[in-house]
Amino acid sequence: MSDGRTAVDAFASERVDRPVLLGIMGDSAAGKTTLATGVARILGDHQVLTLCSDDYHTYSRAERAEKNITALHPDGNQIEILEQHLQLLRRNQPILKPNYNHKLGTLEPARYLAPRPYIIVEGLLGYHTRAMRECFDVKVFMEPDEDLRVKWKLWRDCHLRGYTPEEAREELERRKPDSLRFIQPQRTFADIVINFYPPKSDDSETGAHLDVHHLLRPTLPHPDLSPLIEAGARNGLSLELCRDRDGAPVDVLGISGAIADQAAEGLENLLWEMLPEVSHMRSNHVGEFTDVDGKSRISHPLVLTELLVAYHMVKAAHGIKAN
Repeated sequence: MSDGRTAVDAFASERVDRPVLLGIMGDSAAGKTTLATGVARILGDHQVLTLCSDDYHTYSRAERAEKNITALHPDGNQIEILEQHLQLLRRNQPILKPNYNHKLGTLEPARYLAPRPYIIVEGLLGYHTRAMRECFDVKVFMEPDEDLRVKWKLWRDCHLRGYTPEEAREELERRKPDSLRFIQPQRTFADIVINFYPPKSDDSETGAHLDVHHLLRPTLPHPDLSPLIEAGARNGLSLELCRDRDGAPVDVLGISGAIADQAAEGLENLLWEMLPEVSHMRSNHVGEFTDVDGKSRISHPLVLTELLVAYHMVKAAHGIKAN
């Protein structure tokens, strides 16, 4: 280049002049926080602000029980304030965010948050209104196998949030109608729907060897996955043109949880090569999660999932959009 800049400098200078927002929505214990944590590690924690929309609950856990309202119902959340805060963050302005203590089920003092180059919003109702949906550059919906989600939720609520097994099961039953009414319809607005599920060979699997499908809608400029598919075709990687629930054509990327370590690492290397902007973050515990036995593990399908979502965030930061 005549002005002495490198190609990398020129590419970096083209970054959009506002934060880039990723939404990760889905039912309770669908894997939203795990995915958000992994994507933030790839992008660099110092560059990422992660916001949980559950902090916008209107009532404490005790008040919800008294009023017979669930955390999934819009009336139990400060939807208008969440809308306003997403709009402010997108305009690179700080917010005074409510704070909900999940362990105690109590409302805590609000906290000042300043925006960062990347903002990840994970929670239950982030796509509930058009105003909120329009704030996101990338929209993901987590839709694990329902029996698997129930196992994840029971373990989390009993081990991390102070519920007894009976209370956790009762809460699951109470939430079912609101999940069908308010959470599941948000799937329609996602660019990517992510479905983790046990393999046919082992329906008791809950972690590292889960299979995953990515439903890829044409609302995002998805990467050319042909090198990835060619390299992984013999190891349980597939890409098919299918029909969504509404009949619309979509691509479905399948990743087997049985993929061998060496093969998985080769595929992960291909994806890292698509992300030179964040290649320095490669050793950042990508794909790490806590299984239902309480132990920290690494999942290759989760690594690939996190890398693919991070790809879209990096490209959105440089103004690359779907045609």
